Amino acid sequence: MSENKLKKSLNERLTVFGPFCKIQDPTIVEIVALSRFDFVIIDMEHGPYSIETTQNMVRAAEAKGITPIVRVTENSETLILRVLDIGVKCIQVPQICTNNDAEKVVKATKFFPIGERGMCRYVRAAEYTNIKPEDHFGKANDSIISIIHIEGQEGLKNLPEILLVEGIDVIFLGPYDLSQSCGVPGQINHPKVVDSIKQAVELAKRQGKVIGTFTESPETAKMWQSIGVQYISYAVDVGLIMNSFKNITNQLKTN
Repeated sequence: MSENKLKKSLNERLTVFGPFCKIQDPTIVEIVALSRFDFVIIDMEHGPYSIETTQNMVRAAEAKGITPIVRVTENSETLILRVLDIGVKCIQVPQICTNNDAEKVVKATKFFPIGERGMCRYVRAAEYTNIKPEDHFGKANDSIISIIHIEGQEGLKNLPEILLVEGIDVIFLGPYDLSQSCGVPGQINHPKVVDSIKQAVELAKRQGKVIGTFTESPETAKMWQSIGVQYISYAVDVGLIMNSFKNITNQLKTN
């Protein structure tokens, strides 16, 4: 069973960076890896991915030595199981509002005795039976990273209880949905949003939890890193391409 390099980095208190991807072509994953990002988030929630497409994106990431993370569409035991069975070791679950929501994630991502993940060794995660049952079922819990999204006022209010749930590896604060919840939709750098995230970061740090968030500029990423955010999602593939292309055409078409 291969090592989860991202988990090792987080355990060593390193800061890691990676983009969300919506383009359904393994080429983009290869480019992300060659650009020296630490991980790539395959976005099933806001991207048009099927399980089959996701599996090929995961293969491309592994082939290039970058950690693939999959953000699922919802906190669904069945969907989480299908994503884990294709060999994903890092899973990101949106819209977590209560400790019960977080406990549901743990049950879906971990085998007994921690959780209730469905057992099957005839899947890619177990190398199609190449991995011994005792190794697959006995060691998978140690390699999986469970990441939960806190995206609204309810989740922030319940964060103290959510932080007590064992088996959650990263608390991810989604600034866009938080901005809507704070009454300033889309304004992710608004003081209301930034202050809410900073308060959550301090609370999570006191509990020894890894915290993550999303950013769209190197300056903001460095700011979050300076206050202890380890898991930083940097922008989205389509936006990065758009900005790069616009920058080029603006220079080409300026008289």
